[in-house]
Amino acid sequence: MDILKNKRYNQFDYISRYSNVPYYFNSLDNRDIYGIGKNLSKKTAYVVHKVTKTDTLDAIALKYYNNPTYWWLIAYFNDIQDAFCNLFDHYPILNIPSIASIEFKELR
Repeated sequence: MDILKNKRYNQFDYISRYSNVPYYFNSLDNRDIYGIGKNLSKKTAYVVHKVTKTDTLDAIALKYYNNPTYWWLIAYFNDIQDAFCNLFDHYPILNIPSIASIEFKELR
């Protein structure tokens, strides 16, 4: 039995990184489940990326997801607080979550 129903996307009048993230209605407890921020499970499958001097989050997202606007997935998954920092100096290796296996946890 499917417990996650009504896949939806937030609609904004402005560009938002959250507009591409689906949310679902959990029919067991009548709550919405989102796949953003701290709700991105660390158990999600990932590949390891060795950071080079020229890497940026959007360039890495373009390489792995074919979409630079998913940079924030990489930032959240690796607990990067400053998206504009020099990745090479602070994060020599990044874990790139697999979009196909992203797990959602309940937003509290």
